[in-house]
This record gives sequence, C-alpha cells and structure tokens, in this order.
Amino acid sequence: MEKKIEDYIRSIPDFPEKGIIFRDVTSVLQDADGLQLAINSMQEKIKDLDFDVIVGPESRGFIFGVPIAYNLHKPFVPVRKKGKLPCETVSVEYDLEYGSAVIEMHKDALQAGQKVLIVDDLIATGGTTEAMIQMIEGLGGEVAACVFLIELAGLNGREKLKSTRVESVICYEGK
Repeated sequence: MEKKIEDYIRSIPDFPEKGIIFRDVTSVLQDADGLQLAINSMQEKIKDLDFDVIVGPESRGFIFGVPIAYNLHKPFVPVRKKGKLPCETVSVEYDLEYGSAVIEMHKDALQAGQKVLIVDDLIATGGTTEAMIQMIEGLGGEVAACVFLIELAGLNGREKLKSTRVESVICYEGK
C-alpha cells in the first residue's frame, strides 16, 4: 500500500509544552520517498497557478521552496532573519507568541508587478507569512498564493491571510 504524507510525519506529544502535539517534518526529510512525496504534493496544490517567483523563509521554506522553484524553473527569493543578508534590505517586525521577530529580504529581489508564490513547511498563527506578504507588497509584488506542507487549523493562521489563496497538503485540526 502506498504511503501518504501523514505516514512520514512524526507527532511528538507534549512538546514544546504539555498539551501540544509537535508535528515534526524532519522525519519527512530523512526519507527519500517522503521528501519526494512532500515536494510533489505541494506542487500539485499549485499546478494551476500563474506566478513568476517563489519566496520562502529560512530555513524550512528554503528546504521546500528551492526544489519547487527548480522543478518549475522559477527564481527563488530567500527571506532571512535580520542581519543575514549582505545587500540593501527591506524588513518587517512581527509578533511571536512570546516577543517579536524581524525578517528581511533584499530590496532588489522582486520587480513591481511580479506574481509571488510563498512556500513554507507549516502555517500556524500566520504571523511570519503575514509579515512576508507585507514585504512583498511593499516592493510592488503581488502574492498569488501560499502553499504549506502542514496547516495547524486550531491556530487560525488562515484567518490572517483571508485575502490570499492558501493551500496545505495536510491539515491538523488542533494546535
């Protein structure tokens, strides 16, 4: 019987705190069939999408975004934590569960009017993705869609991204 992507994801109860089930994608990455299925499944979700460039945040957005960019012959633009990019950047500060974070991308990474696909491993609260959308739109780009391997529906990230097409391969109802 052929395995589904859910079969490759390791669920770890009570991590990082009691009551949370941590969905671990490293078990997907460590299996050649799992990795191939993950990339193919994400690509399948956006097969009808017209876009110019893929944007992904470090580090798991790189892991899933680059193979999709390679397969579809599209450029890939990395989004990094503050201070990691060498050229002139734009940045957005956003709230985390505890505190805040700043992400950046190169100011010249996108051209006005380009259609962007955001790729990441997981959508939880949607804060990182919302911050990326602000940066992309600030540079004149247009977010065509976001695709995630995993969605944690209980954290309502999709609500923050109401005006954007959101696709996920697997949706867990909880947190």
